[in-house]
Amino acid sequence: MQDNLSMIWNFTKMQGAGNDFVVLDGVRQPLQLTPERARALADRHFGIGADQILLVEDPLDPNADFRYRIFNADGGEVEHCGNGARCFVRFVHDQGLSRRNPLRAEIATGLIVLHELDDGSVSVDMGKTAFTPDRLAFDATGLETRSVCADTLYGLDLQAEAGPLWCSLVAISNPHAVTQVDDVESFPVERLGPAIEGHRRFAHRVNAGFMQVLNRHHIRLRVFERGAGETLACGTGACAAAVAGIRRGLLDSPVQVDTRGGALHVEWDGQTLRMRGPAVTVFHGQVDIDALVASRERNLT
Repeated sequence: MQDNLSMIWNFTKMQGAGNDFVVLDGVRQPLQLTPERARALADRHFGIGADQILLVEDPLDPNADFRYRIFNADGGEVEHCGNGARCFVRFVHDQGLSRRNPLRAEIATGLIVLHELDDGSVSVDMGKTAFTPDRLAFDATGLETRSVCADTLYGLDLQAEAGPLWCSLVAISNPHAVTQVDDVESFPVERLGPAIEGHRRFAHRVNAGFMQVLNRHHIRLRVFERGAGETLACGTGACAAAVAGIRRGLLDSPVQVDTRGGALHVEWDGQTLRMRGPAVTVFHGQVDIDALVASRERNLT
């Protein structure tokens, strides 16, 4: 009987600028999140529906308050999620898991610091940035490059395009390739996003960002995320685009990043990278996780 009860999971559905999550409390309930369970939870037709699954656990690092893990809709675990990090803070405070503010969260690549602000938004210290191909597991052998101010652009070869697509490489725990476009709404993100995400030169795939510069403090952005497809917002993608624009000499900090799900605000001084934006609880619920997995598998066969 106890084994059956342990399969009933409490969850919270949350969103940050339209980037939506199923958040699981792994501190007060025993659970094992497998790739197939993550896929079932994230399925928008046969599950709850989400871009990512967020798992809150006790930390392994003694300097952290919690461990924060992220699973994409395809079931794969990834390094970081900025919009999810803001929802993580709101979840921890709303659920009474901790009153600490700021919070220190252990992610796959280290510690990040998160602060819930008086206006209800959340500010995230996003950690270190890196720009060399090895930090993105990117094979740059034989590629043409261009130096633009402090940035290096890589001419990514896509079979569907007549010429190379010029990308900035930015690692913010997870990898991003940022391309500047004239009009982000008309740009073929649906076609080129998957081509960049799964490009053979990225050993672990990549998040593909498409940035339109409006002025020196304002951009529009669309992101095709690894394992999730195009999302309404991507926090690390917003940071990567802002950083790439600053390094190219196109932008100055702070930068407002307009996504399809809302505005995010990024500050970068060349060292410290911070992002601020909303974190909203949508609803709470319970799910019989193994029954959900079985039902989804029946419907997909």
